[in-house]
Amino acid sequence: MPSVTADDYAWIRFSPLFRDAIRGGYGLTLVRGVTPDDALRAMGAEPRGRCAGVDALIERHADLRDATDYWDDSFIAGAFTVPGSGGEWTLVLQFDGGVGMQPRFLEALSVDGRAVTHSSNGGAPIDLFHWYEAGGLRTTFERSTDRYGSTPDDLVPVMREIGFDLTGNECRTETKAAVLALTERLTGVRLTEDLLKDAEYYLGHVPEEPAEEWSKVVIDITDANGERFYKEVTREEAEAASVRAREEAEAPIVVLGPSSPHP
Repeated sequence: MPSVTADDYAWIRFSPLFRDAIRGGYGLTLVRGVTPDDALRAMGAEPRGRCAGVDALIERHADLRDATDYWDDSFIAGAFTVPGSGGEWTLVLQFDGGVGMQPRFLEALSVDGRAVTHSSNGGAPIDLFHWYEAGGLRTTFERSTDRYGSTPDDLVPVMREIGFDLTGNECRTETKAAVLALTERLTGVRLTEDLLKDAEYYLGHVPEEPAEEWSKVVIDITDANGERFYKEVTREEAEAASVRAREEAEAPIVVLGPSSPHP
């Protein structure tokens, strides 16, 4: 692995590109042994040609948003090839408000290799990191002290070398710099602002994920006195209650006068 540390990514503190990406929500993924076209295809993206530079990618995503009068979770992703450890990698970049790369995409993209991704969800400070190998999730975390996956602690020695604060007192910008350094350790890809600004991106429109079917809702509340309320409401019961509420709301209002007979 390269000996890069968080100090090598201190430039993101002064980067307008990363400032806006973190503020608005982004996802950046690196996949080994997969072409840009194959990566977009695995994401179910509709091809949208190419564009030169990250500003054009952001503009194409904005055009997608402006073309509709409603908000959904679809987005324009841009992909290009970069050199890294073990050969060529595909970098996928999206300014999607924090939708991030779906687990099923990462599983498919890493089935014959490795995928590393990091993202931010915009306004609320949720920053995620995922490392997939051979189709399986090896390590993921939001806070570096709370790690999950099949090998959640394998990266701890490297994370200490990089400069992660594993005591739980993390600064968001400093942790993001450490995450970029960890990504380089795992991929050999040096991320720079010029790399993102000047690349020629293959574009794809990634549709919104279909809503999951649900069969029931569980209400489980414990009040300040320790009293617990638990109830399961089936989908049929919830839909029937919705119909009753709509009928009551649409029913005519009858005002009774003083001489009107009581019901």
